[in-house]
Amino acid sequence: MIEEDFEVCIKVIIVGNGAVGKSSMIQRYCKGFFTKNYKKTIGVDFLEKEIEIEEDLFRLMLWDTAGQEEYDAITKSYYRGAQACIIVFSTVDSDSFEAVPIWNQKVIDEVGHVNTVLVLNKMDLIRGALVTELDADNLAKKMNMKLFKTSVKNNENVNDIFTYLAQSHMQFSRENARNSSLSQYRYVQEGNI
Repeated sequence: MIEEDFEVCIKVIIVGNGAVGKSSMIQRYCKGFFTKNYKKTIGVDFLEKEIEIEEDLFRLMLWDTAGQEEYDAITKSYYRGAQACIIVFSTVDSDSFEAVPIWNQKVIDEVGHVNTVLVLNKMDLIRGALVTELDADNLAKKMNMKLFKTSVKNNENVNDIFTYLAQSHMQFSRENARNSSLSQYRYVQEGNI
């Protein structure tokens, strides 16, 4: 790494009902393994991973929040400062699908509008689906969000989610820098300096 390189930190919160695969997703992504044993997250769990995209370094700080209502007061405080959000629901849990707008609103209430993606997880169980791919596609269009269809168990499309969020953050930052430079240029051109 040369001295001009620097690392960009992105706080990503992962929300959704319990047992949809949030913890398994970040374990798979950060540590490369999957476990069938379900262990309820109490409050919040935290993992981080460094990735490089187009020679830019990113540190993803992944906050895995509990999906049970009894932990709401605890977990919402961890939303603050989030720059991206992943809302996860499951093919075999229609309640998790119906709760997506509620989760989205909770995030908006705490941190405003941040880059948010939807994840339809457990595609390996699609034969027993209670949520169809068409339902998920329609919801993503309605909410104007990118949808990822994953199987954390089979490690399908998991990395794509985090790569997309880092690339989106990089693009947003570059556009803001460009707009800021243009504003300063106009300010100077108008004789303000």
